[in-house]
Order: sequence, then structure tokens, then C-alpha cells
Amino acid sequence: MKAKFCQALGIWSSRIAILIILAVMGYLLLHIILNGAGIISWEFLTQPPTSGMTAGGIFPAIVGTLLLVSLAIVFSLPLGLMSAIYLVEYSTGESKFVKLVNSAIYNLNGVPSIVFGLFGLAFFVKFLGFGTSLLSASLTLSVMILPTVIVTSVEALKSIPDSFREASMALGATKWETILKVVLPAGFPGIITGAILGVGRAAGETAPILFTGAVFYTRGLPTSIFDPVMALPYHLFVLATEHPNISKVTPIQYGTALVLLLLVLSISLIAAIIRYRYRARRKW
Repeated sequence: MKAKFCQALGIWSSRIAILIILAVMGYLLLHIILNGAGIISWEFLTQPPTSGMTAGGIFPAIVGTLLLVSLAIVFSLPLGLMSAIYLVEYSTGESKFVKLVNSAIYNLNGVPSIVFGLFGLAFFVKFLGFGTSLLSASLTLSVMILPTVIVTSVEALKSIPDSFREASMALGATKWETILKVVLPAGFPGIITGAILGVGRAAGETAPILFTGAVFYTRGLPTSIFDPVMALPYHLFVLATEHPNISKVTPIQYGTALVLLLLVLSISLIAAIIRYRYRARRKW
């Protein structure tokens, strides 16, 4: 009876915790949607800000966010995937080097984003001379999401049964051919999951781009990777902190927050659809 009571208590505690989390998230989403949906229009999505960012649209911030996220994934995904392949497929046992690498990865995964922003300022902006630019900001974001990509890719590759590798090598395939044609396709859904998590974090962060590539205001779009950009998180931060009516939340702030949420959800939905179709085609 005591064991059954403890089990029931644990189950109901978990259910209550989930309901509380869903209720809070639902309230926040509903609050943002109700206050921000009214300002969403074609002009708001396709026009630059005007009148000191108290009117107009957020088109440069949308494009800047997409560019930052895309370049961050382009930089971090290949490096993170190759690191995961080494850690799973080539590292022998629990050597001191592997333990050191794993410890560094997990520690970096918990570092505050502002620290990555200061690192990007010191290394990419100052030391390498990239300046306050799209390149510096995207490289900083890629360093920030790299531990997430590595951890999820490692778990995805570890989940592949060893029988897949043994069967491939028994048929005469080399180790690299086995990784390229058997292991990576089987672990593709998990790797995509890591990319989704990285995209979600990169799209919503303000601190890493605050010192490295985001600007207060620009009417034009970047013409090269060495130009600064606007971004939705930083734009929202500016609207919330430097507007004259700081005590009053404006519809533009809610609209910007709603667009940012919809952007992240859209990217996640597209990646989930790709993952589902890939699994259905592979029948895994």
C-alpha cells in the first residue's frame, strides 16, 4: 500500500506540475496574441521602422534574425556533427581527453549567454577585426549553440544499434562509409532535433548579439556579412527599455514578440515535418 501510494503521489505530482506549466505558458501566449494580433499587417511585416521606431514595421529585424540564425546553424552544425562523430565512433573508451572534452561541452552548455557575447566582442569583433557585423554576431551565436548541437548529435548517434554498424562492415564497407551511409541517415531525426533546439535558442537571444552585430536602427538590409543588422530580440529589447513611455507596453512591442514567437514556431514546425517524413520514408 505504501508503494502504491508513493507511486500515485508521484504520478499526480507530475501531472499537476505539467498542468501548471501549460497554464502559465498558455496565459503568456494568449496575452501576447490578444495584444499583438491587432497590429500584425502586411505593412508591419514589410516596412522598416519610422518615427523613432514608434511606427512603421519590423522588416529589417525579421530579415536580420533569419540571417543570424541561418549563418549560426551553417557554422555550428557541421562542426558539432563532426565532433559528435569523433566522440561516438572514433574515441576509444573513456580516455582523459574524451572526459575533458565532454566536461567542457556540458559546462559550456550552462554558460550564460552574456558571457558568449563578451567572448564574441573580444575575439571576433576586436581580435579578428570583423567589427560589429553580421559575421561576428552569427559566429558568436554558433559558439553558443554548439554544445547543444554536439550533445543532441552524440545522443542521436549513440541510439543507433551496433548491429547496423556490424552488418555494414560485414558487407565490406569501410568505417567512414558505414558512418556516412548507415549511421548518419539513421541518426538524422535526432540531429535535426539538435538543430531545432539551436535555432530556437539562437533566434531568441539578445545578449550574444548585443555587442557583436545588432544595431539600434537601420532602414536598409545588410549588403555583406560585414554589415550590422537589426534583430527581433534586440529590437524588442530596445522598444521595451528605451521608449519614452517605458511604463506602458505598446502594441508594437506585443506585435514584435508575437512575430518572434511565430518565427521560431514556424522553423520548428518545418523541421518537425522534415523529420517526420524522413522517418516515414525510412520506416524507422
